[in-house]
Amino acid sequence: MTVSILYREELREYDFGLGHPFRGDRYEIFPRVLKEQIAEDGKFHFVVADTCSEEDLRLICSQEYIDFTREYFRAANAGETFVRSMDFPKYHSLDNLPRGKPGKLEEAARMMIGQVKKAAELVAEGGEEIVICIGGNLHHAKPNYGEGFCIYNDNAFAAKHLLDEYGLERIMVLDTDAHQGNGTCEYFYTDPRVLFVDLHQDPTTLYPGVGFANDIGQGEGKGFTINVPMPVYAGIDSYRMALEQVVEPVTREFRPQVIIRNGGSDPHFADGLTNLGLPVAGFKMIGEKIRSLTHECGCSEIDIIGSGYNIQVLPSAWLALISGVAGFDVEVEEPISIPARFAEDSVADDTAKVVQRVRGYLKDYWTCFS
Repeated sequence: MTVSILYREELREYDFGLGHPFRGDRYEIFPRVLKEQIAEDGKFHFVVADTCSEEDLRLICSQEYIDFTREYFRAANAGETFVRSMDFPKYHSLDNLPRGKPGKLEEAARMMIGQVKKAAELVAEGGEEIVICIGGNLHHAKPNYGEGFCIYNDNAFAAKHLLDEYGLERIMVLDTDAHQGNGTCEYFYTDPRVLFVDLHQDPTTLYPGVGFANDIGQGEGKGFTINVPMPVYAGIDSYRMALEQVVEPVTREFRPQVIIRNGGSDPHFADGLTNLGLPVAGFKMIGEKIRSLTHECGCSEIDIIGSGYNIQVLPSAWLALISGVAGFDVEVEEPISIPARFAEDSVADDTAKVVQRVRGYLKDYWTCFS
């Protein structure tokens, strides 16, 4: 099986500037590492998707927000003071926008939407089992608000496009980013067609401060939002436990037609913005678990990979994720020495308690948890 990997060089423009933890060089460094480690011939091929249209953006954003965002970036690139003349906080988090001129960041965000649109087409029309998007995972963005380094929510677009354009009825979004995907969660909070499962660092210790175990959806969507707040320093044993006792059983019961997994390298023990404990081997384990579930449920998987804030770690963790998801036979070494406190998972007992709480809150909605 040849895996389609969606990528285009212009994604490097999704860059928040010197001194910011999110730089566009990841989109130059990782494709080079991927080609160095895995022969493209017969294993994968790069696919360049078109940028999205205005109509595409309206699927996930209000027209007012689209107009504002486009005009803001136009004015900012021209050095104008447009931002100060509008109700700016209504639309964006000030702290997370680029310093100085933002360049072509908004255009790159549209390209990320274009990539997941193409990914949806490849699985729904082309029958591809696995499609990987390099770039994206903008899971904090909301219909009228951009935050957390995110402008337009590509994860939400992928799910809504599959529902609306292709008539799918069961989409699973599995967010393994260290930060809870609050934007994606809000899009589908009342929608039972989308099972949203999020493994993230304890929200009392990390932005965005939401995603507690008792947050399980609302209305018809109650029980279809599953938050697993991982303890600080949670390592590979903790993640295996959460996957095997929460993610795997509920996936088998829900039987999704497509799994959308998003998340990058920020659960790694050396990430600059988070406090989790995964080694590189843990990322491959996550990928392998998703690959196994895809086969077991007879569904397709769209993998969206973009986050991570230690550029020394990021290529290895991304490669491990992709090799697990796609079944590439490659050994990925840990790029830095593992500190003694992460030599073993010291918080596995705490994770076991979290997992039991999660299952308890959901036992009335899923047979597998009763």
